[in-house]
Amino acid sequence: MELEAMSRYTRPVNPAIFPRMTVVLLAADMFFTSWFFVYKVTSTKYTWDIYKELLISLVASLFMGFGVLCLLLWMDT
Repeated sequence: MELEAMSRYTRPVNPAIFPRMTVVLLAADMFFTSWFFVYKVTSTKYTWDIYKELLISLVASLFMGFGVLCLLLWMDT
């Protein structure tokens, strides 16, 4: 296969959106993380719900994971 016959690789995501995506995803993470902490502090043993804690922490960790990924991709460009 000749080099001229190959098509040039283009990124599936425009690198110009990495800064905005980083800020949005990490801001959403801060919201869910603060909600989780407030829920932990204000809940009693009668109002405590493990499924709600797991759901909030799962959403927060997903936002943080993708936010940090966008941050690392932003720093690479």
